Amino acid sequence: MFTPLHDRVLVRRIEGDDKTSGGLIIPENAKEKPQEGEVVSVGTGARDDDGERIAMDVKAGDKILFGKWSGTEIKLDGEDLLIMKESDVLGILA
Repeated sequence: MFTPLHDRVLVRRIEGDDKTSGGLIIPENAKEKPQEGEVVSVGTGARDDDGERIAMDVKAGDKILFGKWSGTEIKLDGEDLLIMKESDVLGILA
């Protein structure tokens, strides 16, 4: 089990389709890394100037969008994951 610190989130990328809408297969080396993911776990939140915790807006299980260059890639238990600050999350998908 891994728990991020402060206002960081652990994210699993959600892989895109291997085919275009026209049915062409996209080779692995031509695919862009997806900018959509699922939150695996979250930290307890940053602290404000008074030392109070700022509640996190995302939670484990949320489907999110994040910036193209966001986060740091890590390998945890053989799985490739991203760890990023909550501010790198652009939004939560419904």
